[in-house]
Amino acid sequence: MAHTIRGQKQLLTRVRRIKGQAEALEKALGQEAECSAILQQIAAIRGAVNGLMAEVLEGHIREHLGRPDATPQERADDVEQVVSALRSYMK
Repeated sequence: MAHTIRGQKQLLTRVRRIKGQAEALEKALGQEAECSAILQQIAAIRGAVNGLMAEVLEGHIREHLGRPDATPQERADDVEQVVSALRSYMK
């Protein structure tokens, strides 16, 4: 996927931020932090993952489905990939 290679630095920054948030959650749980702090951290992680998903999905749609030279079969295949990814993500 060329769009993930072009935006690799930005995507990796997001992933590292998520990793840091997950580590902070683990630490908070280990230290028996207040429930509200735990819930807040979980919400922050979810938001960060949603942002990452949106960014990669947008790149995929623009790069693959937006290609003017794509054949109908290529478009259909790309649509199925997006639908499959979304179904998996929404579970």
